[in-house]
Amino acid sequence: MSTRHYFYKGIVLLSAAGLLAACGNEGDIPGTDGGTDTGTDNDNGGNGDDVSLAIMQGKVEFNAQFNELAEMYMDENPNVSIEITSVGGGTDYFTQLTTRFGAGDEPDIFSVAGPNEMEQMADYMADLSDTDAAGAALDGMLDTVTDDDGSISALPYNIEGYGFIYNREIFEEAGIDPEAISTYEDLEEAVQTIDSQLDELDIQAVFALPGAEGWVMGDHLANVFLAHEFNEDVNEAYNAETLEFERGDEFQRMLDLQADYSMEPVLSLDYSQQVEEYFSLGQVAIIQQGNWVYPTLEQMDPEFAENGVGMMPIPLDGHEGQLPVGIPNYWAVNDNNDDATVQAAKDFLDWMYLSDEGKEFVINEFNFIPAYEGYEDMEIGDPLSQVVYDYSQSGETIGWIFNGYPTGYTNNEFGPNLQAYLGGEMTWDEMIDNSIAGWESLQ
Repeated sequence: MSTRHYFYKGIVLLSAAGLLAACGNEGDIPGTDGGTDTGTDNDNGGNGDDVSLAIMQGKVEFNAQFNELAEMYMDENPNVSIEITSVGGGTDYFTQLTTRFGAGDEPDIFSVAGPNEMEQMADYMADLSDTDAAGAALDGMLDTVTDDDGSISALPYNIEGYGFIYNREIFEEAGIDPEAISTYEDLEEAVQTIDSQLDELDIQAVFALPGAEGWVMGDHLANVFLAHEFNEDVNEAYNAETLEFERGDEFQRMLDLQADYSMEPVLSLDYSQQVEEYFSLGQVAIIQQGNWVYPTLEQMDPEFAENGVGMMPIPLDGHEGQLPVGIPNYWAVNDNNDDATVQAAKDFLDWMYLSDEGKEFVINEFNFIPAYEGYEDMEIGDPLSQVVYDYSQSGETIGWIFNGYPTGYTNNEFGPNLQAYLGGEMTWDEMIDNSIAGWESLQ
């Protein structure tokens, strides 16, 4: 693996405007109750009356590790009980969240991912400016969640990036240097070369495009071709009455390239199959995903995860060599609680990101690139996060604007339109027209 780098203050060179997004996969939602009065505001849960923290969050990739960390916290703080619900991807996390709030089954800590969600949940979000984590956040990490009065409504999860993740051995055997791929034409040539050697390489296809997951195409892939239309500013996208698809032709050819050389049937292929069944087991050469897949790859094959994978940018004319990098989610604390429960929630978040035990988990178990100071002497946890770190340091990044989409746009309009296009039920022009109309109808 390449030489590891270390964190330092000022790690991120991202614009504040490009720091919002969400990703994940499906999960379920058991009913949980909010906290009860603890009668204490001691750090790390204190030693007072029992307190229950219900956490609901939108990234299932680290659910098992998150539950393990919560168990550690409860061992250290026996008066604190934590129950975690993780939802995302194929299940609409935000709809589930608002349903719980509407039913009075409110989580004490929850995740939000962009101006739409933050605006709708603003009345429930406690001021976190007094947390240690807020004081340790890296430059720019809190810009989009800081009000004019200095209050801070949420805390960042981590820093993430995505692109084309590839199998190093397959590329080497096919005689392709991934570092030489810069333009769409370079990528197309590499894809066709691999496709011509499927039998020799003992693989089934070049790509595994999860057409069942609208967010893979409508959020992440589309962002590459829409971000510059909004100057990489999530708030500009959020306030836009319409969109133009100025680079729609490039978007189409990139989607077509993946679909034409993908495992079939594309429309029934989901995230789990893409990452676990096909890529982890060496059946395809490339998947479009981000560094968040590393824990899954490691679980499937530790040696392959550590030494067998790389990530390259999705080519965009005029912006070659730029990787989409941003903050996937933010943590919010439910202000509709007694002071002791709010404090217990803050204490847990501080402990998770700033205690020695928490930091070890953040780096080595969550495989996060932290958005906080205090990790200066710790190595980045995995090779995919190393790539994201390197791009963020060089400034060769594309901002994330897809959480500026109107509420429900990907799940109810854009994603289904892209699936209809892949299924031959719409032309590309119809997909664009319907997607523009859908945007405008949701504003």
